[in-house]
Amino acid sequence: MLPVELQRALDSISRTPRLLVTCDFDGTLAPIVSNPADARMLPDAAAALTALAELPDTEVALVSGRALGVLRTLSGMPATVHLVGSHGAEFDTGFAHDIDAGLLMRIIDTLSEIAADRPGVAVETKPASVALHVRNANTADGEAALEAARRASATWDAHATEGKAVLEFAVIKTDKGEAVDILRDQTASTAVVFLGDDVTDEKAFARMRDGDVGVKVGPGKTLAGLRIESPDDVAEALDYLLQARAQH
Repeated sequence: MLPVELQRALDSISRTPRLLVTCDFDGTLAPIVSNPADARMLPDAAAALTALAELPDTEVALVSGRALGVLRTLSGMPATVHLVGSHGAEFDTGFAHDIDAGLLMRIIDTLSEIAADRPGVAVETKPASVALHVRNANTADGEAALEAARRASATWDAHATEGKAVLEFAVIKTDKGEAVDILRDQTASTAVVFLGDDVTDEKAFARMRDGDVGVKVGPGKTLAGLRIESPDDVAEALDYLLQARAQH
């Protein structure tokens, strides 16, 4: 059962003239898994988002740290759902800003060296950033890898973002908050719903305006006004919003 405060907030925002529903992917729509390639959206969440995107004056978007191409493959969302990858750097229409390709290769090489002799530490390359993942490493190796990356980054003109067991370096400066604002403007939306679980989602919660609804998924400090516990709750919240919006 959803918190009463959340039900009331969703009932209220369902009546806005043009609604934008935005969600993080991993840990929000898809449960966290050891192998990132195995992540999949919960079927009920996918169905609710797809149906919301088909309603009049309603836009839906996924805003993820995943590379855009990977997000498209893993989410399986139809073309009616906007996709934004790399923490807001990659839109369906192209990159939000110019990319420093030389710096990107330098970061890839350095992080690959850091990960080479530490089992479970992995490097994920994206079109505009590089992420060092330590979720599958032991505590000592994970902390050592992150610290080595932090030291190396002192010489990079890169934007660092720390998430859950990951440190990512982008060669363009953007974040999920800026991405939500861009989507808001592009779609001329009058109110926004954003659901997310990670530290990086706080940038989006910080951009919420009067009348918006920010929902934190899981534990931890947050700027969001509301909280639920799991991706299953996200699916329930999205279905609740779907029914309320459809009635409106």
